Amino acid sequence: MVEGQRDKLKPCVGVMVWKDGKVLIGKRRGSHGEGEWAFPGGHLEFDESFEECAKREVLEETGIIIKNLMFMSVANYRRHENRQDILVNFVSDWESGEEINFPNEKIGDWQWCLIDELPKPLFYPTQITLDSFITGKNFYDKE
Repeated sequence: MVEGQRDKLKPCVGVMVWKDGKVLIGKRRGSHGEGEWAFPGGHLEFDESFEECAKREVLEETGIIIKNLMFMSVANYRRHENRQDILVNFVSDWESGEEINFPNEKIGDWQWCLIDELPKPLFYPTQITLDSFITGKNFYDKE
């Protein structure tokens, strides 16, 4: 194994949350993708379903409750030499709550944006999610 390489894959979920024709996106903080814009999401916990993970991550990161969660795509990708991720993407509707910028979360500065007016640069997993939404492609393998 290469120094600094993770020896285990960490499955993640990403969620496009829709409200009034706009999607929720926030700016990443910290070393991984800092300054890039991303949809809410995060790592799957042990013994957690994809649906539970998606709802938990959106609530923890944004303070928002979602509904109508639907599978969109799955991706197996390596963005960096020492990191490989499995990403399961979903689309959902806003149910309740107002977005909150939690200071200890990796994403903040939440905004509701039209899909063709998303801020740049986009976080790589968000690029995959957006491509899936636009094209209908639901499988990305080591791209």
